Amino acid sequence: MDFAFAGQWMALLIFCARVTDVTLGTLRTILVVRGRVLMSSMLGFVEVSIWIFVITRVMKNLDNPWNMLGWAAGFAAGNAVGILVERRLAMGKMVLRVITRRQGETVAAAIRGLGFGVTSFEGRGLEGPVNLLYVVLDRAKMGGVKEIALETDPDAVIITEDVREFQDSLRPTNVPRTGIRAVFKKK
Repeated sequence: MDFAFAGQWMALLIFCARVTDVTLGTLRTILVVRGRVLMSSMLGFVEVSIWIFVITRVMKNLDNPWNMLGWAAGFAAGNAVGILVERRLAMGKMVLRVITRRQGETVAAAIRGLGFGVTSFEGRGLEGPVNLLYVVLDRAKMGGVKEIALETDPDAVIITEDVREFQDSLRPTNVPRTGIRAVFKKK
């Protein structure tokens, strides 16, 4: 195998390894922000192990421009792949806020019909009264709920945001209240 061909294979290996370690770094950062200590630590260990392997290959062959190209291209591609993987995994909870002028109760009923809790408020917008609806749900289910809200009211304003912490102290209506009271009496 001639040297130039072997150098290009090493550059391809560097590219693939960088895509992997930067993808893991993107996921690790998201897990850190969400407070997931153990999982972020494990991903960090694997990420840095790959990084050390790759940087030693690049530094040993600084005269090979293919390696530097593989390093830079792998970094760029790894960012994109990391974001795509994170979107696909849809980890964590989200808050969906729906602002509607006329369809508040109809939109709330449609979302509740999917099995989600909806908290509604009356507010005042630029052009008069509005209904504000809040829904906390898994990110993986966000798309379907947004779709139902917009089918019910195409003029609705939809706002989403990540939830870092979530404390569910509200209970579904099918939980007997005596059972909940019994828990508090034991304390």
